[in-house]
Amino acid sequence: MDDPRTSGPGRVLVAVYAIFALAATARGITQILTKFDEAPLAYVLSLLSGIVYIVATVALARPGALWRRVALGTCAFELVGVVTVGVLTLVDSGDFPDDTVWTNFGQGYGYVPLVLPMIGLYWLYRTRPRV
Repeated sequence: MDDPRTSGPGRVLVAVYAIFALAATARGITQILTKFDEAPLAYVLSLLSGIVYIVATVALARPGALWRRVALGTCAFELVGVVTVGVLTLVDSGDFPDDTVWTNFGQGYGYVPLVLPMIGLYWLYRTRPRV
């Protein structure tokens, strides 16, 4: 039987995650390789967000209970990360002299990093197995 979370709107969600995985990972790698000493925390967080997006993309695209749990974990981690970094950048921007994907709640990416994990968690809830 097909897993309902990997079809229909789930495919669009996976595509958006894949785009963010590429963008965030490329940004993080570029920042670390070219100017790591300027804002190490910000650049490591950019790369971390990219890695989280990669894992979330794979987990959302794969059927099965294990991948569902991985998707839940990565979406939850992502939401906590973007909210935490968003609050920290508002309270004390000194730790973030350069932007990350999650800075100011993902403002540089049109707040998609804030909304995307909420959509992912909603989709996982909506397509949860019924017992």
